[in-house]
Amino acid sequence: MVSLPAARRPSGPLLILAAAALWSTAGAAIKLCSLNAWQISLGRSVVAAGVLWLLLPGARARPSRGTWAVAAAYAVTVVLFTVANKLTTSANAIFLQDTAPLYVLLLSPLLLGERPSRSELWSVPLFLVGLGLFFRDKLTPGQLSGNLVALASGVSFALAILGLRRLGGSNAPALVLGNLLATAASLPGALGGPAPTPTDWAILLFLGVFQLGLSYALFARGLRHTPATEASLLALLEPILNPVWTFLLAHERPGPWALAGGSLVLLGTLWRTLAPWLETRRAAGGPGAPAKSPGESPG
Repeated sequence: MVSLPAARRPSGPLLILAAAALWSTAGAAIKLCSLNAWQISLGRSVVAAGVLWLLLPGARARPSRGTWAVAAAYAVTVVLFTVANKLTTSANAIFLQDTAPLYVLLLSPLLLGERPSRSELWSVPLFLVGLGLFFRDKLTPGQLSGNLVALASGVSFALAILGLRRLGGSNAPALVLGNLLATAASLPGALGGPAPTPTDWAILLFLGVFQLGLSYALFARGLRHTPATEASLLALLEPILNPVWTFLLAHERPGPWALAGGSLVLLGTLWRTLAPWLETRRAAGGPGAPAKSPGESPG
């Protein structure tokens, strides 16, 4: 998470959109890779750790005790997301992970002392109904397990978001350390996997360098010149594009109930993002009044 200064540049939103577009390629790339989930997780994370260490100078700072805890939540998130993509559809994996704002709302009072507003709480029913719809499709045992793993990745993602918010501008070491922890956690499962082909190596490099490494660097830089609310809205490009790339490149089609549930999750996230901004503008005196910056946003 990066503190947002008042200065705004046109390049800021473009960097956020570029980051979201890179994030959205994960599902298709994982589906096209013949390696198992643990091998992909290991390769993606070890490459991303090196890329982030090179691109983010703040990542080279010595991690604190709090950084280790946040890194652990981040590591669980990226590992579970990879596993979920191998078990269920890419659309289910990304939409279920994007239920994280629901858990952030529930956990913020306990972990950060931040109480959600009444309008933010209105997004909770949308998340809950959307969650239920994901399990209405006819699922194989593997897909059901994948949905549950993706759901768990949403919880760990929420913990990572809360931790990154707590760390503030010094969160870069947590990203590098988190990828190193994900590498270590994936190693036992990766040892018994199939031998990688040249295509697999290329996919791993793409995932590590661009999808996970460069994307976070772009997002961190874009946040310096983009209001937090706008950045959150622009980042919604990821769950919209993810199923599209997977359908076009891996020919995977999500079920109708999953699409309906994903739409409700996106709607809940949209409302969760807009509600504080609308309340701030209302409190400041109407549409003509300048809105206060939310200050920080998870990266």
